[in-house]
Amino acid sequence: MSNPGGRQRLLGRGSWPETARIADVLRKETVGGALLLVAAVAALAWANSPWSEAYFALGKVQVGPEALHLHLTLGAWAADGLLAIFFFVAGLELKREFVAGDLRDPARAAVPVAAAVGGVLVPALLYTALNVGRSRDIAGWAIPTATDIAFALAVLAIIGSHLPSALRTFLLTLAVVDDLLAITIIAIFYTRDLQVGPLLLALIPLGLFTVAVQRRVRSWWLLLPLAVATWTLVHASGVHATVAGILLGFAVPVVRRSAGKGPGLAEHFEHRWRPLSASVAVPVFAFFAAGVTVGGLSGLSSALRDPVAVGVVVGLVVGKPVGVLAATWLVARFTRAELDVDLSWWDVLGLAMLAGVGFTVSLLIGELAFGAGTERDSHVKVAVLAGTVTAAALAGILLRARSNVYQRLAAAEAADADQNGTPDTDESDR
Repeated sequence: MSNPGGRQRLLGRGSWPETARIADVLRKETVGGALLLVAAVAALAWANSPWSEAYFALGKVQVGPEALHLHLTLGAWAADGLLAIFFFVAGLELKREFVAGDLRDPARAAVPVAAAVGGVLVPALLYTALNVGRSRDIAGWAIPTATDIAFALAVLAIIGSHLPSALRTFLLTLAVVDDLLAITIIAIFYTRDLQVGPLLLALIPLGLFTVAVQRRVRSWWLLLPLAVATWTLVHASGVHATVAGILLGFAVPVVRRSAGKGPGLAEHFEHRWRPLSASVAVPVFAFFAAGVTVGGLSGLSSALRDPVAVGVVVGLVVGKPVGVLAATWLVARFTRAELDVDLSWWDVLGLAMLAGVGFTVSLLIGELAFGAGTERDSHVKVAVLAGTVTAAALAGILLRARSNVYQRLAAAEAADADQNGTPDTDESDR
């Protein structure tokens, strides 16, 4: 006699390890970056196909409760809603870095933090210099200031198997501080028609959420409605709704209440939500944001001649490396902060180039600055894609060469240890 209930229980037990395995895969930077790239390529292919009208019509489909002023297009839901999940995870990561990570020690944090600040200032200045006198175009000054964590870490993971682990730590610290600066810029400079009432009301669910997580409450049925209420009110206030994500992330405690092994609540939430951010939130946003009709070589050339596009490309490809490298050198030269002993300045140059990979947040700021779907926004998308690909290619060439150097050093150390029992590494090879 069949036993459907027992069969379902067996299937349930068998599916959970598979679900956990998939989630573990999605937490890897290479997978998140690959999904982001696939979504962007798919959007570009569809937007430049004979069926492009269907692509743009899909982004304009409206869903959601109109009574709550949330009858939004799918593109707006991706930018305002799904990216809030991305920034929630970024907030958790930032909080952990400030409380228990590299940013906890000012001496260790000074160099990558300064690099992040330099990587924001110089691209903004270059963009402004190239668009001075055009008041409307100046609105995009923040587009080339953002480094895409998922893309940059994915590139580093793919090409840098033998690079020092300190390089990844440097890039991660730079990127999370860069995200903090980006969300601050969005909140201050890209908020229009601020409604104080909903913003003040948002403090109520945010406060309740904070109290709950500080008491180590993990119940989704309580925390999720409070988070959604916070997001809804922040959205209604005119402040970009992704700010709610970063505030909710900052509210979660890092340190365990009781001594012992195991992750704190911030690490626990990050572990739970990162797969959703990597597999759904960022790729879906990229799918709706990256699609632009290029119009062949003539259209590409026309878009890249736009001073706004020139400012974006120059900011990402030139401004980011110059800002990151100059700030790093100044801090290491004139303060007590020092570059990690495992890194050379060639490594820092490669990382500075990689910081020019600005995709997710750059596209978001472009939409906020010029309006989604406008001709200027299309030019920004082309410029962000061109700048990101160029920066990734240049960084990939240099970092791949550096990885080969470290691979040879490791092989020489191993051979020398086999022969003499004592490693003898020529530090000049660095």
